[in-house]
Amino acid sequence: MTVGDPEPYLTRLTVRLLDGVERLPAGVRDRHAAYLVAAQNPDGGFPGREGGSDLYYTGFALRSLAVLGALTPEVCGKAGGFLRDRMTGSAGVVDLFSLVVSCYLVPLGGGPDVLADAPPDWRDRVAAALETFRSPDGGYGKAPAAPHGSTYTSFLVALCLELLGRPVPEPERLAAFVRSRRRPDGGYVEISAMRRSGTNPTAAGVGLLQLLGGMDDVDRAGTAGFLAALPSPLGEGGLRANDRIPAADLLSTFTGGWTLDQIGAAGRLDWAAVRGYADGCAVARGGFRGGLWDDRADVEYTFYGLGTLALAAQHLGTVT
Repeated sequence: MTVGDPEPYLTRLTVRLLDGVERLPAGVRDRHAAYLVAAQNPDGGFPGREGGSDLYYTGFALRSLAVLGALTPEVCGKAGGFLRDRMTGSAGVVDLFSLVVSCYLVPLGGGPDVLADAPPDWRDRVAAALETFRSPDGGYGKAPAAPHGSTYTSFLVALCLELLGRPVPEPERLAAFVRSRRRPDGGYVEISAMRRSGTNPTAAGVGLLQLLGGMDDVDRAGTAGFLAALPSPLGEGGLRANDRIPAADLLSTFTGGWTLDQIGAAGRLDWAAVRGYADGCAVARGGFRGGLWDDRADVEYTFYGLGTLALAAQHLGTVT
């Protein structure tokens, strides 16, 4: 199989979002940065809605601060301590991915090299741990030795291996797996039993194929048509998780918009409406809600909100 884009996927994503966020008004950037910094717990981690520090949310908070250009030595120093405490022990794919991403971001903001004291073979150990999640169908499951792979989990494994500088084992087998998740409507599903596609599995499927070598023109056209039909019929301006849900959400709006952007079909979206939706999900004191139906912000949706505004700014021009 040919190698995908020579620029690492997450590097491409971060640089693209950083460029878009720089086009936002300084007051908007400062407000969301202040929200994120205030969310950091005393142990250096960041919480979800339950309050305790969590690798998953720490990863999203640090990624959000990175695209805001707001990673500081103070934030990263505290986060480094939290990450060191999480370097040992078993973890699922989501936490391993979040840990690896965070370990690479912290030094960029002036924090410690969290991996400096790790065993020399730490990257190989993580890669080996990820391989225990390989399923018989060629994908990666949500638990070790799972009978069926998950499209999203498989995407995270490939991203994590790229960050670690390790190859994906049996890439052709993984590519065959993700192609088996494609449906006639042009999208992708999360689990094999599903027949109708979703926005977020489609984003994961396309991202995984990009990592493994790309898509052909027919696949891109079908996927573009599927995603372009998902703006909410309620006139909200955002995208839905699938065509059976009436209301939009910020996660699907970001992942759908990013995917259309990456397959050269960004023009299929009304970016002014998308920007309006993201603005409507923003909270006055900083942060973003999951959708217009949500009543509170969190650091994960703040990443999606910033990402959506960044893409919209690039397609519409600088916001004043």
